[in-house]
Amino acid sequence: MNTGEINALQEIIDRSRRIVFFGGAGVSTASGIPDFRSADGLYAGESDLSPEMILSKTFFYLQPERFFDYYRKHLLYPDAKPNAAHRKLFELEQADKLRGIVTQNVDGLHKTAGNIRVYELHGNVHENYCMDCNAAYPMEAVLHAEGIPRCRDCGGVIKPNVTLYGEPLEKYVCIGAIREITNADTLIVAGTSLAVEPAASFISHFRGRHFVVLNRDPIPAEEQATLVIHGDAAEVMDRIRVREV
Repeated sequence: MNTGEINALQEIIDRSRRIVFFGGAGVSTASGIPDFRSADGLYAGESDLSPEMILSKTFFYLQPERFFDYYRKHLLYPDAKPNAAHRKLFELEQADKLRGIVTQNVDGLHKTAGNIRVYELHGNVHENYCMDCNAAYPMEAVLHAEGIPRCRDCGGVIKPNVTLYGEPLEKYVCIGAIREITNADTLIVAGTSLAVEPAASFISHFRGRHFVVLNRDPIPAEEQATLVIHGDAAEVMDRIRVREV
């Protein structure tokens, strides 16, 4: 990235009134959470099975103990804190310029940073529930359990509220996310390869003026973008100044 690209993004943000931020794993790498498809990411793990297989609905039911071992190791980061990208997005929402965050991440860092209008397409690791009595549990109940986490009241399995492969996205989250993207004047896509469906197809609903791609590596969606910045999401967003509407 260079100064000209940052200035161009600043000008777009200054002129925008309904920004929507569509983010993926690259938004949280500066918080110490690895992404999926880089050399050091989740998909480069040591398992003999693919992450898609282990993190699937079928595997959860057939081999729950192995599922939770993998889940605790690769998806739970209790010490992770919001980075500069999360904090800047909170400032933009406070300034009434950001209308919504649509995220593929399950780390919950956007909400931790204070944002309210967050559409978590794949759920949140901080939300867990008993599959029998529906009792709610924090992430720690899964993190510190040995083997399969069980409800202290009824003994049922505690399931993370994350969308596993083979499960549909939550209907009303999708409706809200598509509504915000459709009504946006600026869409910023950051830290995602847009390789996972159906979430990736959401950007087709954008009808606004400025489509910005902010990603470390090139992605096909750049062909449709009005501005492309190759860089780390946290570093780029940290250089943006937030001005009141």
